[in-house]
Amino acid sequence: MEAKGRAKPPSLALPWKTRMILSVITTTSDAALRKNGTVNRRFLKLFDIRVRPTSKSVKGVSSHDVVVDPSRKLWFRVYVPSQHANEDLPVIVFFHGGGFVFLGPDVPAYDAVCRRFARELPAVVLSVDYRLAPEHRYPAQHEDCFDVLKFLDNEENMAKSLPANANLMRCFLVGDSAGGNLAHHVTLRACQFNFRRLKVIGVVAIQPFFGGEKRTDSETQLKEHR
Repeated sequence: MEAKGRAKPPSLALPWKTRMILSVITTTSDAALRKNGTVNRRFLKLFDIRVRPTSKSVKGVSSHDVVVDPSRKLWFRVYVPSQHANEDLPVIVFFHGGGFVFLGPDVPAYDAVCRRFARELPAVVLSVDYRLAPEHRYPAQHEDCFDVLKFLDNEENMAKSLPANANLMRCFLVGDSAGGNLAHHVTLRACQFNFRRLKVIGVVAIQPFFGGEKRTDSETQLKEHR
């Protein structure tokens, strides 16, 4: 029996707008998958909405893009909270989800969540655009994400990319879904690398996706219901 006066837990139901966005993403992603395992990128571009960076502060956060390696089209977006310019801020390196195949830092959903991280934590947030499968097979995604850390460890790159109050000695790796997988493995690799100006002190894996050679029961059930 529930004790009298105890507050009811908040509802876990997603808002209707979020459910609608997820439904559209899932539907278009499924439609773009070919039977041979490739992806129809031309079809996806018909529904591909991207958000530009905002050099001026929008809802307390400004953003800009930094190119790491143009030959790989490897870049990341930096989110800076404007109301904390005089504070020493941690750095969050964020890896987006999408099954290693879809999405990116500049899709509306991930742009919004990184802005919220920057504003509410507060922190300087970097959202990485790594190469996608199946055009770029494993370990391309993991290599790209780790190379961003090495790029940041360079004093000249750091000065050009981040605000002066960004403290790379307080660096957290955060990832959602496939990005959670990337955050986990990049952290393990970072622990074995001798960085000079960067220190990973934490990892946050948000509903991380991990797979093995054999499907789990939940993976089998999901495949049967698709």
